[in-house]
Amino acid sequence: MSRMHAGYDLITEQRQWISPSLIEANYILSLSRQELEAVINQELDENPALEASNEQICPRCGGILEGTFCATCMINHAEQPKQDSWEDFPEVAYQASVTRDDSDDFDPMTLVGDNLSPRDRVALDLPTLIDGSLIPIAEYLLDSLDERGYIDANLRDVGRLFDASAQDIEQALGAIQTLAPVGVGARDLRECLMLQLRYLADSGADIPESVFDIVDRHLDDLGSHKFGLIARELGVSAEVVEEARDYIRSNLTPFPLQSQEAQQWRTPVDDGYVAPDVVISIKDGELIIEVVESRYSRLRVNDVYDQMARVAQASRKSNEMDADTRAHVRDHVARARLFLGNVKQRHETLARISRCVADMQEDFLRGGVRKLRPLTRATVAAQVGVHESTVSRATANKYVMLPTRQVIPFSDFFTPSLSVKDMIKEMIENEEQSLTDKRIVELLNRRGVRIARRTVAKYRAELNILPSTLR
Repeated sequence: MSRMHAGYDLITEQRQWISPSLIEANYILSLSRQELEAVINQELDENPALEASNEQICPRCGGILEGTFCATCMINHAEQPKQDSWEDFPEVAYQASVTRDDSDDFDPMTLVGDNLSPRDRVALDLPTLIDGSLIPIAEYLLDSLDERGYIDANLRDVGRLFDASAQDIEQALGAIQTLAPVGVGARDLRECLMLQLRYLADSGADIPESVFDIVDRHLDDLGSHKFGLIARELGVSAEVVEEARDYIRSNLTPFPLQSQEAQQWRTPVDDGYVAPDVVISIKDGELIIEVVESRYSRLRVNDVYDQMARVAQASRKSNEMDADTRAHVRDHVARARLFLGNVKQRHETLARISRCVADMQEDFLRGGVRKLRPLTRATVAAQVGVHESTVSRATANKYVMLPTRQVIPFSDFFTPSLSVKDMIKEMIENEEQSLTDKRIVELLNRRGVRIARRTVAKYRAELNILPSTLR
């Protein structure tokens, strides 16, 4: 009869294991500049072994300056022309131009800008044009605006709902059309374009012959390209109709709530503050890549803790330092050095990836969006010699300032559809005859761009360009 027994067997196996230090390094790499500042502030508060250094850093290589001279890159910065710093500008206190008394009735929150949508701004101004009894009707109509800016409500149903006359409904609607961006509040495309034409006429714009008549009575024929029919009906030449079409295409929009004017109505506070993580500039014809350092990123291990760590290491077998103090010093100094290493690694990795992307997209940086070439993160990873996930972490939620001083997301460098959209937009703007989506696909294929017709239709819709039958 056999007996059960316990024993130990040693086996060799390979197993993936992610160390906590690697997790921390990846986390630091994924942070944006502003997020990194917050993490550094938190680490400074929690770790007494870490402190911010007051040493002057070379803006070119990151080395420590000896006065104004950098021993690493051998440059005397006192002789260099002063450049603007890319760090956050210090806050400036502004004095109000109007005087007020400091009475108890004053509420400082009244000086804070409110976040108002175009709908709310129109609603606030309604009492200046219509009676209070019509305001609920106008607000109901405002709530029915669709994404284009059209009234998506039956006015007869609105009249029955509020027991109002057709004249009252028209008066409320007219107030909305007067206060809102031009064209918003229309019931259909014809009324939308007519509102824009009347505004241009009141502004003194030079409107070509027959534009009003074509928009008012022949809009469907214009969309079907029946120029000969329109010319016969109005008693004008075909050239006059084509001139009117070009004017309508260039000066009017079928999407008034998405126009540039309507966008300017939106409260600026909707846009968050963005600080560039990388600045790309051109100096003497050469691309200069600068990873913007946080004002708090010049860190070091505290001298006292560093000295205590050496004493703790030497006194491990003596009684010069008790065990609790030795553990405290060892843990906090190790944590500080790990954090410093991760911040430095983030800077180096982001600099290498930014240089690689800038070299591959140099034509775009010098010549604009038309020169943007298709680029993937896998391609950059292969060039830099890192994993694709590292490129994704390094570029996620980060922004780049271009030589034009425009700040864009890092992800824009990896969006091949941007150049395709620009090509589609250029084709349509320069078309002699309206190009169908199928024809655009054929033209793009000749340029080496393989794309599906439904993708062209999607990009065209995102550019707010009408189908060929309506252009």
